[in-house]
Amino acid sequence: MTALGGLLAPLRHAFMVRALIASVLVGGLCSVVGAFVVLRSMAFLGDAIAHSVLPGIATGMLVAGRGDRRSLFWWALGTSILVALGIGWVSRRGRIREQTAIGIVFAGTFALGIALLSRVRGFAIDLVHVLFGNVLGVSSGDLILIAAFGAGVLLLVALFYKELLVVSFDRTHAATLRLPVSVYESLTLILVAVTVVVSLQVVGLALTLALLVAPPTTALLFVRRVPRVMGVGAAIGAASGIAGLYLSYYLDVASGAAIVLVAIAFFLLALLATSYRKTARRRSRA
Repeated sequence: MTALGGLLAPLRHAFMVRALIASVLVGGLCSVVGAFVVLRSMAFLGDAIAHSVLPGIATGMLVAGRGDRRSLFWWALGTSILVALGIGWVSRRGRIREQTAIGIVFAGTFALGIALLSRVRGFAIDLVHVLFGNVLGVSSGDLILIAAFGAGVLLLVALFYKELLVVSFDRTHAATLRLPVSVYESLTLILVAVTVVVSLQVVGLALTLALLVAPPTTALLFVRRVPRVMGVGAAIGAASGIAGLYLSYYLDVASGAAIVLVAIAFFLLALLATSYRKTARRRSRA
């Protein structure tokens, strides 16, 4: 098989075309929102929000049944937004440290989700799909949801970019500018929650955090301005989705895991490249 034939062969399948489109959309979206996650050093918070989706999915299965995917999406979205706002409220008003509060919410919501999901017949199969995604099962309706909510998230980022950036970098400075800090912090959490739910079928709960963090972190090794971090990160995220799907197709491995492994590989290669460049500069100055 020629190289061109190898690239075109998967495209003969409609499910692969849909999966590629979904992976590109999710990879780009996660990288844009992930820039704020990285800037605010809130990776653990993003992980907690990701796992908070599980009780919503389990409740949706118990109420509407396993086959009603639209209902599951809305249950997951509502739960993740409520938990994101709850984490923000606890972090601002609680006397315990933020990371401790996040850890308690993370453990509690995940355990609740497992307990509820265990009431569903065949929950082990459902749990695998929830944790690791099922991008090859993306339908045309799923693509519409991903595109619509992804566009909504990007629109909000564009409209409130300056405010979100100031709050992410320096809360004190944002307060002196009389910005409603708590409102924009909550908006950031909601954007992360929506992105997690949109990414659910592509990479699953267990791997979403990696797609939120790895591409923008890789971009930070080469560029510093936030818009460039978002742009380069989005390109890396989209490329990771495409390359990961092709690897999963030809190596017969889990698609979500392949996508994330490619994103991590990009990061490691970038880290080695920048380390080599720094070493070369030191030697040239010596």
